[in-house]
Amino acid sequence: MLKEVEHWLSTRSWSMTDRPLHKILAAKHRTGQSVSVVLPALNEEATVGDIVAIIRHDLMQQVPLVDEIVVVDSGSTDRTSEVAAAAGARVVHRDDILPRIPAVPGKGEVLWRSLLVTSGDIVCFIDADLKEFSSDFVTGIVGPLLTDPGVDLVKAMYDRPLGGAAGQGGRVTEMMARPLLNMHWPQLAGFVQPLGGEYAARRSLLEQLPFPVGYGIELGMLVDALHLVGLDALAQVDVGVRKHRHQDGQALGRMAAQIYRTAQLRLARGHLIRPSLTQFERGPDGFEPRTYSVDTEERPPMVDITEYQSRKVA
Repeated sequence: MLKEVEHWLSTRSWSMTDRPLHKILAAKHRTGQSVSVVLPALNEEATVGDIVAIIRHDLMQQVPLVDEIVVVDSGSTDRTSEVAAAAGARVVHRDDILPRIPAVPGKGEVLWRSLLVTSGDIVCFIDADLKEFSSDFVTGIVGPLLTDPGVDLVKAMYDRPLGGAAGQGGRVTEMMARPLLNMHWPQLAGFVQPLGGEYAARRSLLEQLPFPVGYGIELGMLVDALHLVGLDALAQVDVGVRKHRHQDGQALGRMAAQIYRTAQLRLARGHLIRPSLTQFERGPDGFEPRTYSVDTEERPPMVDITEYQSRKVA
């Protein structure tokens, strides 16, 4: 590990207990910064309501830390929108945001568009499939941004149990993202959960970043933020344990391929390989190939979008 990373781990890697809530609130009051929480959601009616209700109760009603909760629905066919709204979130449908640019499927697409429908100086992203959710996830990653002006982006780190085994989740992280980061961007090797969906950042940083529209968003954002603001402006906070819905092996394969493609575009060297992935399923005549495109579009920095510029002027 690079000496720079060893130093970073000792100075930019914290526990949520390092910043008590009263200190975070005092910093928010002192600096006047506002906080938006965004939940990207696709068919998450089973979990999204509890997450919204906990954030609203703990961090809006009990204490004034969060200024708005926005659920961006990316085309759910279940009751995700109704459940989220009933729990107290403002629900916005992906296709209603920036309609002149047709939306494409993908988590990064939703996060990019969320910048247009939120107003917080700090934007906190929380996945909508978390189980046994605690508002510590939000306070843990928002805290450093409110208390330390030198920090621009904070990732949550946690244990990810899988099938009853502690720490066995994050399979794409261990098999794809961590090797890529260690080999090509070793300054980022200290991140425990580089692909985790819980992170917070200053709007002033997010609006300058391109957004991969799919599963490459987390790796792409880390790499681009490193180049834009440097390692010392990035941090991570231990928030305990993350429980969520796990995907099957083939879905993980597609995720890994998109992440690799995102990394490849950023390496910007060598010959580009074919951006597709062939997997196999057993059919009546034996194993049958299924080919999926893993090419990933990227949205430009939001600061370049006319509608966003107009909103800031207004």
